[in-house]
Parts: sequence; C-alpha cells; structure tokens
Amino acid sequence: MAAQRSTVELGVLIYQGAQLAAVHGLTDLFGVANRIAAEHESAQLPLLRVSHWQVDAHGTPARTFESHPGPEQPMMAVLVPPSIAEFTEDQAPPALLQWLRLQHAGGTVLGGVCIGSIMLARSGLLDGRSATTHWSSAKSFAACYPAVRLEADKPIVDDGDLITSAGLMAWSELGLRLVDRLMGPSIAADTARFLVIEHSASASQCGSNFAPILRHGDGAVLKVQHWLQASGAVDVSVAAMAQEANLEERTFLRRFRNATGLKPTEYCQHLRVGKARQMLEFTNGTIDHIAWTVGYQDPSAFRAIFKKITGLSPSDYRNRFGV
Repeated sequence: MAAQRSTVELGVLIYQGAQLAAVHGLTDLFGVANRIAAEHESAQLPLLRVSHWQVDAHGTPARTFESHPGPEQPMMAVLVPPSIAEFTEDQAPPALLQWLRLQHAGGTVLGGVCIGSIMLARSGLLDGRSATTHWSSAKSFAACYPAVRLEADKPIVDDGDLITSAGLMAWSELGLRLVDRLMGPSIAADTARFLVIEHSASASQCGSNFAPILRHGDGAVLKVQHWLQASGAVDVSVAAMAQEANLEERTFLRRFRNATGLKPTEYCQHLRVGKARQMLEFTNGTIDHIAWTVGYQDPSAFRAIFKKITGLSPSDYRNRFGV
C-alpha cells in the first residue's frame, strides 16, 4: 500500500479589486504542479491544497474555496494577488492587516504581488526588511513606507518568510517559487514548461533559494528566525540568538535544530548566501563588497561557503545568472 502524502495548504486572498486572473491562475498553477508530482508517485512530495480567502465587509477573511477539502490545518503560505486599479484605503482595512500579522506570527509565509506588497507594508511586517513593488508605485511606496528597504529594480525579493514581487503578472513566479520550495526545482521547472511561462533558472540549477521551516510550532525559535531574517543574520552569535529566544544556550541549540533541521550557524550561512545570490543576480557590487554586506569579513571564507551551498563560485554564479 502506498504511503499517504502530506497536505500543505496555500491560501490566496480575495480582497476588494483583487485581480481574479491571478487568483485563478495561481489555483491552476498549483493544480498543474500537483498533477506533475502525482506522476512521480513519491510520498515525499506533498499535495498542495489551495484555498481562497474572501475578505468580508468587516475586513475579515473567510475560507470560501478548497481544492482538496479536508481537516482544518495551518497554512504554509498566504498570497496577496495584485490589483489592476490603484491602491485605496478600503482594500486594506485594519481587520485584514491584523489577520495578516497573526498569520505571519504563527509561521505562515506571506507573498505579495504589486499592490500585495503595499498591503504587507501597511501591516508593518516589511519594516526593516527588503521588498519590491510595481515600478509605477515605487516613488509613493518609498515615501509612505520609509522603514522598508525598497529594491524597486528587482522583479522579486525572496526574504524567506516574506516574498514580494513587482509586476502585475509576477504572480506566476511567486507561485513557482513556492512549488520549488515544497516540491523541488524539477517540479517547478516542469510546471513552468507545461504552462509556457518563464521561471528563474538560478533556483533549478543551483538548488532552491533557502526556504526556512517555519511551521514547527516552537514560538521561541520562530521569534529568532524572524529576527534573523530582519537582520540578515549579520554579526549574530549563538549567545545572542539564545538571548532573543529567552532560553539557556544549550536548550536553545537543541530546540533550534529540532525545529529547523539545522544548527544555528548553518542556518545563518544559508540566509547569508541567499541574500548574496540576489545581490549577484541583480547588482554590480564587487564580490568582496557583497561578502562584507552579508556578514563575512573574510572574502575567501565567503567564497568557500557560497560554493559549498550552490555548487558555483560567486563569480561563476554571476556570469550565469546576473541580469
């Protein structure tokens, strides 16, 4: 008898003015990924359950659709699609912003496309974090949300627990990023090929961008993970992480590894390399400067760790994937 596949729920938000083409497009994209995964007959590949969350008159989202009805479960991710119309205050009522904050606090990854990025910024979750948004709203975005590190020249900013993308049609790349995380780069590439849409080659050829485990239920460890994402894991020690978790160091080390599957030092290495990959793809900074920016005083140590994780040297990576 075949082993039962696990189920992972991905929520898509339907708010006032949301682009329904993106809502249904994401639903279809995840459906195609499920079909391709089923052909592999592997219990290791999860079943993607897509749910739609309609925002009611009071601003509270409620589940109105499930692709695979089943027991209630926490969501792995919530995606906020774009809107063709300009952003208005009515699209982000306080109850909706609070719901997004609660989802994130519980370990759910949040992804925003275009106006979706503005909604995440209004929630305060992007303060001190990197993000991108549609070019037409970049100037007003920077003025309204100065605490966000806006990188409007990047089509997508994958910051682990918060993902933002810029274009109206960028929902497809956001969806493929999640397929890559959950099912691996080959399933993501096959899904893109079937739908005849573009997908970043860097993820499939050099291993996925770092996708931290957040749905482990250990609140103290999750607090440290959010803290590391915000700081880029630069100049942090195990002692500082244990203090942030309010745990004794030995207890913290044990609980962190149990929750994330990695030692804190390994986790920080993956975070830094992930940020370096984005800088190598989208900026012209020198490799030594990038090493220093992501927290490595010794460029040779950075090069060794980068190659260990991606299989390429930083210069080879830039030559292959730099925009």
